[in-house]
Amino acid sequence: MRQIVLDTETTGLETSQGHRIIEIGCVELFNRRLTGRHYHQYINPEREIDAGAQAVHGISNAMLADKPVFARIADDFLNFVGDAELVIHNAAFDIGFINYELNMLRPGFGSIAERCHVVDTLLMARAKHPGQKNNLDALCKRYGVDNSQRELHGALLDAEILADVYLLMTGGQTALSLGGNQSKEDGGDDQNQLRRLSAQRKSLPVIMASADELELHQQKLAAIAKASGDNCVWLRE
Repeated sequence: MRQIVLDTETTGLETSQGHRIIEIGCVELFNRRLTGRHYHQYINPEREIDAGAQAVHGISNAMLADKPVFARIADDFLNFVGDAELVIHNAAFDIGFINYELNMLRPGFGSIAERCHVVDTLLMARAKHPGQKNNLDALCKRYGVDNSQRELHGALLDAEILADVYLLMTGGQTALSLGGNQSKEDGGDDQNQLRRLSAQRKSLPVIMASADELELHQQKLAAIAKASGDNCVWLRE
């Protein structure tokens, strides 16, 4: 299954006040594995950025002066996303802004959620960890994901971090602590912290048993059954 982990940065909080997208970051997962493919674009919003928003992401109007407007990047963005499942933290915010941009450009476009299934990791985290902080930084601490480079919000960096969090949050047991070792969240060391492997790494080899090894295995099972007086019948596959 193809999934796109997505994040945006904007000029402010409300589309009703004419705020626009200024950055889109996406990373691709296929069958729950990072592929190394990503989409990243800064966008000229054709309006001023609120001071409060700039304090969060550090992006200024001067930085965006030579960047393309949304109309120029819309097709590339939609082509990258395709019909993949979208994984977004606080999806209502990002989907609302994407819909706003697309409907200004193409009236009647509708919602991107009509084309792509959307997974909201904030709602997922609230159900999994009720009564706790579930912002991205809190989830990074909880699941041992390195977010030390996240001094400011950035769409691509946040999408990469969210991909790691999502895989851990939906992957069941991720580490076995032995000898009393604690997770980093509980004050232990960093040994359980996630380490991202290269998508280009070689696949692990699968070594099959030889015919002689299978025969020895059957002989061993028969000897165990005989020694134990078990009446089980050992079947050769």
